[in-house]
Amino acid sequence: MTIESQARPPRRVRRGRQALAAAAASAVVAGGLLVAPSAAAQAVSSDPWVGEVPNNPISDVYRFTVPRAAVTEATGIADGPVAVQGNFGPGKAWTDLNMGASGANLTATLGPLEPGLYYYQYAARPAADQDAVAFRNPGAPQEVTSKPTYSTLFVPGPGAEWLDDVADGGRLTTLEYGKGPKRDKEALVWTPSGYDADRAEQYPVLYLLQGEGQSYREWVELGRLGQIMDNLTLDGDAEPMVVVMGDASVPGPAGVTKELLPAVERAFNVSDKGSGRAIAGIGRGAELAVDAVVAKPREFAGVGSFSGGYDKPISRGKAKQINDATDIVRLYAGNVTDAAYDDTVALAERLTTAGVEFQSDGSDPETGGTWDTWQKNLHDFAGRVFQDVDDEGPSEGHLPFVEHRLPPAGTTPTPWIDENGVVTFELGPEYADANNVTVWGNFGPAGSWPRTHMVKQADGSWRLSLAVEGGSYYYKFVVDGVDRKDANNPTTVFSEPTWSTFTVEGDTLRGQYTAQVPADARGEVSVMSYQSTAGGGTQRSAYVWTPPDYDPDRAEEYPVFYLQHGGGQTWTDWVEVGYVQRILDNHYLRGNIVPMVVVMANGNGVDFPTEITTRIVPAAEEQFNISSESDQRALAGLSMGSGHTLSTLWAHPGEFGYIGAMSAFGAPPANADVEAINEGTKLLRVYSGDVQDFTYGATLQLIAAMESRGVNHEFAPIVPGPHSWDVWQKSLIDFLPRLFTEGSGA
Repeated sequence: MTIESQARPPRRVRRGRQALAAAAASAVVAGGLLVAPSAAAQAVSSDPWVGEVPNNPISDVYRFTVPRAAVTEATGIADGPVAVQGNFGPGKAWTDLNMGASGANLTATLGPLEPGLYYYQYAARPAADQDAVAFRNPGAPQEVTSKPTYSTLFVPGPGAEWLDDVADGGRLTTLEYGKGPKRDKEALVWTPSGYDADRAEQYPVLYLLQGEGQSYREWVELGRLGQIMDNLTLDGDAEPMVVVMGDASVPGPAGVTKELLPAVERAFNVSDKGSGRAIAGIGRGAELAVDAVVAKPREFAGVGSFSGGYDKPISRGKAKQINDATDIVRLYAGNVTDAAYDDTVALAERLTTAGVEFQSDGSDPETGGTWDTWQKNLHDFAGRVFQDVDDEGPSEGHLPFVEHRLPPAGTTPTPWIDENGVVTFELGPEYADANNVTVWGNFGPAGSWPRTHMVKQADGSWRLSLAVEGGSYYYKFVVDGVDRKDANNPTTVFSEPTWSTFTVEGDTLRGQYTAQVPADARGEVSVMSYQSTAGGGTQRSAYVWTPPDYDPDRAEEYPVFYLQHGGGQTWTDWVEVGYVQRILDNHYLRGNIVPMVVVMANGNGVDFPTEITTRIVPAAEEQFNISSESDQRALAGLSMGSGHTLSTLWAHPGEFGYIGAMSAFGAPPANADVEAINEGTKLLRVYSGDVQDFTYGATLQLIAAMESRGVNHEFAPIVPGPHSWDVWQKSLIDFLPRLFTEGSGA
């Protein structure tokens, strides 16, 4: 069921209002070029244990460094796993990033982080199957009232200007209120820059109510209300108003209308008329806000429901009163991972049935029930109340509220992926007695590997839903510290038996190039056998991709690309994890690459220059219609495979006209024939991740050595990310169109 808003006719013509800027993109490949993100301003954190990684070619990569002794002092745990837990996961989901030992410290590196606010804590476990003990840096101030172990990190930059600090902004004041002399309740009040307590015209006032388990102070501490309101009002995008963050822990609307409103109106120069008041809230606070308007429609001209519901009846008569008295009733929610998504759908249906005119901001596809969503909700709502509005529709890119139900447990393959890229993982009830169940996968920034906690269901099974951007992914379950394969996912990774894989289509680079092309446009992946130099001439296998129109009898032989895996991997990994066949299919379908044959052989345990020249190449030339000309041959590899590639180049210059090295290391040996290398190589291109890639330093040494020796080469822009398939896929996507074309070379 799709619930559309029952919108009122536009009442006013709205003056211009800035839209939220899009977040800065990570490195992408466009037109064959890797583009690195621009540098951002200095991050803001009060925690000395976190800072931007120095001397990194990619900005906004952060390192958390915790002394092991501080962990013991804070938790009493002398050993055991320690993690940084925070909203670093897909869609700003709460996730764990395990820390590793570095001398007397524990460290974790993460990024690049998109501009915005992050909140996190440190957590230590006595053992993998025991509960974690959370803590923060004792040298940092407590920042979040209701969650004393939390710290925050604000990353400024494009897309987060509306969350940034503003000079000469408004002021925050604590207001005590309540019946009787005790005044046992508090509210936080924001007044705009230039607030005049004696102004003849009273200020409009927006009342905000927090959700279950939250403090009213979280509007400032995690919601960045002060910064949002400063930017809106000083830019002229919102009417100067007073914002009151009241305590929504009191049941029923009376605590708002009979206690909070009179106290605010006595203490501040604000409107005491409904036309000058608006109210909004999160979750339970949203329900209370709606309840207040239903109870007394003339008390508020606007109401906003952020991830909220309402289960009381609304009569037709009451609906008419609400329509007559209010200017805006607007509903907000995150994506389907928002715990209140279904409640919001039900609220929209209830309002429609009652005849209440309302607006829908729709479902935010990027984030769920998090402060990242509610920050955007507040920005949108505060920019609409008390001023002219000409656009009552949802924010750009938001989706309609559609009834969403996950399939019953055990009824679908996993992960289950809906049409909007929300991925649901499931682990069966045989693990009902487990204490700590996570999904480990390359879902973090730049393909890092956080652990995201699954939620136990009533039947003892475990589930987790994440809004994942387009791309190919690999994952495993970790049950009380033990790796488990997703038995319901038929994919296999030969070199990593507990891994499973899946893809999500999307408009990201990897989402586009790892998507399936139509069946008739796909190349064929076959297995080639060859006699290896290893173990007395054992038979080995290689995957071979041929284009969809491959002709074994074509007069013109095809160029050939030999592509190598890394250490701990084997000949299956480029297909099973790297999805090279889909990358090739997509490039070929788009006309980006020439028809070629790609051979992925086993590079383990052999003298590779000998293996490739005397066994792999001859076998491929015998079994496929490929060229033996050096300018029609290419060779590339990742990590160990880059070492194999370069050692072959040094030993056999001119045998392969195109050379690619990803996450590379090594140096030209003293006896390398540099003149022959330069003469026989049309392109030598090197790729690397940033400092998170453990071969980054070795790659820089390789580049320096080649420059010193005069070896012609290209050093591609750094790809953000660790030693991972995300980096290597992006590298390959960039490298392929450069092969066998005129003008290739440094």
